[in-house]
Amino acid sequence: MTVADRATRGRGWPMAIAALVVSATLVAVARPIAAQHTTSRDTMRAAAVRVDTAALRRTLDALATSHRGVVGWWVHDLESGATLGTRADEPFPTASLVKVPIAVAVMERVAQGTLALGDTLVLRDGDKVPGAGVIQHLHDGLTLTVRDALYLMLAHSDNTATNLLLDVVPMRTVNAAMETRGFARTKVHAKVFRGSTTSIAPDSTRKYGLGVSTPSEMGRLFARLAEGAMVSPAADSLLLSLMDENVDGELLQREVSGVRAPHKTGATDSVRTECALFFLRHRVVACAFTRANADIRWRLDSEPQRLLGAMGAAVVDAWPRRTRRAGSQ
Repeated sequence: MTVADRATRGRGWPMAIAALVVSATLVAVARPIAAQHTTSRDTMRAAAVRVDTAALRRTLDALATSHRGVVGWWVHDLESGATLGTRADEPFPTASLVKVPIAVAVMERVAQGTLALGDTLVLRDGDKVPGAGVIQHLHDGLTLTVRDALYLMLAHSDNTATNLLLDVVPMRTVNAAMETRGFARTKVHAKVFRGSTTSIAPDSTRKYGLGVSTPSEMGRLFARLAEGAMVSPAADSLLLSLMDENVDGELLQREVSGVRAPHKTGATDSVRTECALFFLRHRVVACAFTRANADIRWRLDSEPQRLLGAMGAAVVDAWPRRTRRAGSQ
C-alpha cells in the first residue's frame, strides 16, 4: 500500500484491524532485539558497579576546555541513575542527529495505525538531495518502504530518505511528538538541503540549521528508547536495532572496540554531534555536541573528530565492560 492510499482509506474497523496487524508485525520483528536490550532491574542492581564520575567529569571538561570551539556533553547511567554534564541544557545545532526525533515521529504514526512500515514511497528526481546517502544516485521511480527509508536515514544518514519521510510525517508533527514527551527544545526546522524553501522557522534555520536540541534532551531521548518508553518497547527496540547498523563510527566510537553502541551522528562544516547508547556492565548514554569549531576540515583526524573520539573512550573506560558467559557468542 502506498502512503497516499493509506491517507484516503476509510476509518473504523478496517483502520483498527490494520493497526492490530501493524502492531503484531512490529512486535514480531523487534522482539529478538528487545530481548537483547532488556535486563531486569533486580539483576542490574545486583551487578551495580562503582564509577568515579568526578574523575570522568574532570576528564571530559578538560577535553572540552582545550577544544577550539563550543562543547556540550551529557552522560547518564541507566542503572545507577548517575548523571553528569556540562552545557547540557544549552541549545546546539543537531545536524543529522535530528533524524532520530524524525524516526520517533514515524514510529508514533505506525503505532497509531496511520502509517505502516510496509507502506511504499516513490523516489522522484526532484526528491534527490546531495550529501550523505545513496538513493540520490538511484533511478527515478524507485520504490522503497517506510522501513527501508528508516534504515537508510538512521544507518547511512541518507538525506533523500529523510526528506521522503518528512513528506509523510511533517516537521510540525515531529516537533509536536517531541514536545508531548518533554523535549520542547528539540526541533527539526526544514528538509535537508531545502532550508530556503521548506523552513517552518526561518530564524532558527539560519541560527541552527537543520535542527536544534540540547545534550540533555537528546540524551534523555536515547535513555527512553533504551527503556522502551519512547513509543513502545517494540518500536523503540526497532529504532535501536537500526542505529546498531550505523556505518559512521568515527566520532564517539573511533577509539572504542568490542562494545555495542547504537548511535547517531551529525556533521556540518563547523558542527559535530553524536549520541550513543553504550552496552557496558551498565547501559550508558553519552551525548557530545560541538559548534563553532575552528577546524572545519572534513578529515578523519580533524580536531572535532579527535575530540569526540577521546570523549567516547573516556566514557567507555569509566565503566567495566560486560563479561561474556561461557559458551556465548
